[in-house]
Amino acid sequence: MASTYDAKATDPALLERSSQIRSYTTSHATYPGLRVFYRRHQQADRLPKSPAAIPLLVFIHGLGGSIAQFHPLLSSLTPTASCLAVDLPGCGVSEFAPQDWAAYSTDALVELLEVVIQDHRKVADNQGVVLIGHSMGASLAALLAKPRIPPKTQLSKHVVGLVGICPSADPPTYEQTKLFRTLLWIPGFVFDLWRSWDRRGGPESASVLRFVGADADDEAKRLQDLYNNQSKTPVWRRMAWGALPRYRNGVPEGGMPTKETWAKLDIPVFLVGGVGDNVTPPKAPSAAAAAAESPDSANDPATPPEDPQQPVEIPPLDIRPKKVVEHVILPRPATHALLYTPATTRVLAGLVSDFLVNHVTGRLALGWQLRFLSRDGKWDVKNLEKWQKVAPVSDPIGGVFRAMKTLREVDEKHNPRAFVKDWGKVIKDIIDISHDNPVYDPQGLERGGTRYHKFPTVSKVPPTDAEIAGFIALVDKIRADQEKRAKLEGDWEEGYAVGVHCHYGFNRTGFFIVCYLVERCGYKVRDALEHFAQARPPSGIKHAHFSDRLYVRYSGLKEVGGR
Repeated sequence: MASTYDAKATDPALLERSSQIRSYTTSHATYPGLRVFYRRHQQADRLPKSPAAIPLLVFIHGLGGSIAQFHPLLSSLTPTASCLAVDLPGCGVSEFAPQDWAAYSTDALVELLEVVIQDHRKVADNQGVVLIGHSMGASLAALLAKPRIPPKTQLSKHVVGLVGICPSADPPTYEQTKLFRTLLWIPGFVFDLWRSWDRRGGPESASVLRFVGADADDEAKRLQDLYNNQSKTPVWRRMAWGALPRYRNGVPEGGMPTKETWAKLDIPVFLVGGVGDNVTPPKAPSAAAAAAESPDSANDPATPPEDPQQPVEIPPLDIRPKKVVEHVILPRPATHALLYTPATTRVLAGLVSDFLVNHVTGRLALGWQLRFLSRDGKWDVKNLEKWQKVAPVSDPIGGVFRAMKTLREVDEKHNPRAFVKDWGKVIKDIIDISHDNPVYDPQGLERGGTRYHKFPTVSKVPPTDAEIAGFIALVDKIRADQEKRAKLEGDWEEGYAVGVHCHYGFNRTGFFIVCYLVERCGYKVRDALEHFAQARPPSGIKHAHFSDRLYVRYSGLKEVGGR
């Protein structure tokens, strides 16, 4: 039986579905079991490629981390660009191999990332790369973006932007390095004993509170406890040792980047910190930003804000966008875990998205992409005429839900901007259960105060037990959060609801809603089906095999052979 902390068992569906275990060889070592997440933009072949394809977004986790920590950010950015992320050796789902300490030096990890990125970058399309790193991952990103002498690859020439989340500005001092090396000589079993003691109390342990703070919500503590327990001591020790510089005549060599490295970056740089960060305090990203800035840094957007009513034009894409440095320190509850803390993930996603659109290329704006791709009607809802005939929003369902059809960015009445104006005080969260990327920009909902949640499922097929359980857990979390938000914000209308949509808001939408009504609201399955049909005319759930599956599920009988 898998541990509750097992990285594979807790892997988010988005990552699991788009990951492979790959082997890569560098000049340092062969890494036989790397988990590589790669999700190509669904419409990459239809978007402009002159003078280059839309940049590849590359996500780099920190010491003891994994790409699962990027899940909220990946959920936000995969609809806008091709995305790549790697569980470094021994981290997350990747195999702890090789085990030679030299294979975990900073230089070795930078070269490994270079090789993996070059393997996925569309060279023929002259594709650029945006590096997005957290903590030590931000340092690795800075080293990847800086031209290396001698160069191992030509990757640095193609880096067109860098986002550093909780970055460090400088390596440890000579005295700190001596102390860290002494501590790292302590045998591994002693480290494990200390870590076990430090993790006593689970989500309320010292190891968790150190990262997220004592006032963090339960979900932030749960996630931090999960990631702390997934971090392997021998891997952490090797990476920590490899990150330490060697001092020669008082000058650090190797290991983490210095202020000089940040200063040599000649690309758009965005650095984000948290005021409650005890690992890399707020002064660290500020110092890195100060180092990266130069007198000729400009803050003019690469692409002016687009008027959605104007004809769809192709924003410029510079092979080497001009240098600009911005940095933001988020207020509490932002900590070193702001990347995956629920209270800060949406703010971070919006800031990163806006920076990339304004300073790398406007082609990374999902709103622009949707308008561009929908001009000839070939990429939109499956049947536009059928969609137009469907009522946008149902009557209230069980005091919890409103069933919806998907929004369309190019529709005059049922687009995100119009939706938040008409329904923003009633529908405070939307769960998109369609499998594909939405044909609207979720940021339009978020800016209006309606939160967007992606929960992809396949059409025509009744959801699985695991999907039903996941949906119910998600709605439980949303409802608990809504109660808190309603008290804090104070201007919500009575009967606020959770919106759910697939394409048209009947079959899959109805199936999930009925399951919730039965399992959480005390309905009988027949009553739940009838209630949904009344609220979502003309017929509620249309597919008979969906209704049949619901009756079987809640009949109290077990299917032959199980599910």
